[in-house]
Amino acid sequence: MKITAIVITRNEERNIGDCLASIPFVDEVIVVDSGSVDGTEEICRRNPRVRWFLEPWKGFGPQKNSALDKAENDWVLSIDADERVTPELAREIASLPLLESGVNGYRIPRRSFFGKEWVRHGGWYPDYTIRLWRRRAGRFVERSVHEVVRVEGTVGTLRGDLLHHTYMDTADFVERMNRYSTLGAGELRKKGVRCTAFDLLFRPPFTFFRMYVLRLGFLDGALGFRLAVLYAMYTFLKYAKLRDADGG
Repeated sequence: MKITAIVITRNEERNIGDCLASIPFVDEVIVVDSGSVDGTEEICRRNPRVRWFLEPWKGFGPQKNSALDKAENDWVLSIDADERVTPELAREIASLPLLESGVNGYRIPRRSFFGKEWVRHGGWYPDYTIRLWRRRAGRFVERSVHEVVRVEGTVGTLRGDLLHHTYMDTADFVERMNRYSTLGAGELRKKGVRCTAFDLLFRPPFTFFRMYVLRLGFLDGALGFRLAVLYAMYTFLKYAKLRDADGG
């Protein structure tokens, strides 16, 4: 069974080569780029499996759906440029009876890294997410951030990990936090959510408590504490920006 991988990119020359190298089992790779000015395009075009498209940024969900619409095979693997398929996961996918199976999609556990450290707790692992599905059975929710795939029918679970080399360091997190909190506030506003004093006072500390205590982030030591603080900051910024959008 042939598989198409879909990837969205913008200035991913640091990541995209290793990403493509980790998926030798796919027959086609759709890359939708939103205006890279580094070597991303050159690296992609050197790979004969890649079909390259340049499109304006539409938000994470719509951008990935655009890539999905260009896939030619019946099964699709969604992978981000900063992710890698492990050899174990590659063998597992290759052994799946995709033609005969009554399953329409598969959840894959993600092993995420902050810098070079694997974050084992705080809700970061196993972080199951649907990444492999029948093209006609699933589609991304049209969100500008925190996009997910919704698949009709039965969804199975794989055991092999997808490696996620997420934030390089605290500075990288803070830089992206500003952008993602703006997008998150926009999504809340679309849903008609209003920011109250309660949200600003209690949501950030509860985010910290949930990650650090309820989800055992303290077992990751100083890193677990730092991440819980950073995510509490993200929560505060998201709701503060929502309040700004509502006129303060």
